[in-house]
Amino acid sequence: MKSFRVGLRAFALVAFAAAMFVGYSAVVGAVEPSLAGAKKKLVLIAGKPSHPPRQHEFNAGVQLFAHCLRQGAPELNVAVVLNGWTTDERVFDEAAGVVFYMDGGAKHEAIKESGARLKKIQSLVDRGVGIGCMHYAVEIAPDAAGAEFKRWIGGHYETLHSCNPAWEPAFDRFPEHPITRGVAPFQIKDEWYFNMRFVEGFTADKPAESAGTKFTPLLVAAPSDAVRNGPYVYPPGPYPHIQAAKGRAEAMMWAVVRPDGGRGFGFTGGHYHDNWRNDEFRKIVLNALVWIVGGEVPQTGVLSRVTPDEIEANLDAKPVRK
Repeated sequence: MKSFRVGLRAFALVAFAAAMFVGYSAVVGAVEPSLAGAKKKLVLIAGKPSHPPRQHEFNAGVQLFAHCLRQGAPELNVAVVLNGWTTDERVFDEAAGVVFYMDGGAKHEAIKESGARLKKIQSLVDRGVGIGCMHYAVEIAPDAAGAEFKRWIGGHYETLHSCNPAWEPAFDRFPEHPITRGVAPFQIKDEWYFNMRFVEGFTADKPAESAGTKFTPLLVAAPSDAVRNGPYVYPPGPYPHIQAAKGRAEAMMWAVVRPDGGRGFGFTGGHYHDNWRNDEFRKIVLNALVWIVGGEVPQTGVLSRVTPDEIEANLDAKPVRK
């Protein structure tokens, strides 16, 4: 009889573990509901596989962020959604911030479902939820959701207005802002977009305020003449209006505080997965993830360490293009 009870208990434990695994695969990294009320909730949404290996590794990227936040910001409740828009929108319940790292433009997950997803995001914004967009996710067609992106994060990438060269800016000075805390100067090659379609009155080189929205450019550098001349990744370019602005500084990351106090940010880097090895590149994004939910960014910034194995983890299975 005793052996039967032991066997039954073991079976129950296995069944419980299996059930937990099924839930974990749907929304990775969420803390149990009993702790959710004590922690600010961040939802990271990764796009579907895109581009050749080690580029646009959205799924691996958000899981790496969650891993790093467990090190440097354990006070957050981080929920990770993989491969596009969630199949269960209850993941947004009690969220303080939602960040999109995915393909944009006509592929942007936010504009699918005949506007239903835009309405969902707007409902989150209406209750003060912070919104962040990273890399391609900052791009949207003006007639699809340009006005919304300007309200939510202060601006967006616009095809044939903005451009996306692969180049290596040096970020050697930063404004005083929680997102820049503890970040040392760094220089790194990425597909850094610039010439964003910002809210009227916002420029890359200085903080500004428009209709109650406060704007702060965070990562600012002046592209060289060669970078402005193109060719760009897509469409190839050159663009006369980009060349005409030679010498002008550009913002590759920015933050806004909306009139209601809700927060937003845009980060145009993040094309190359291996760049997450760089401590400063990684830190400024982790700082933004804490800030977007209204968390307190440490004076040292969010500290984290990643191993080569952790960089290799969770990469999408992609065919190698010849």
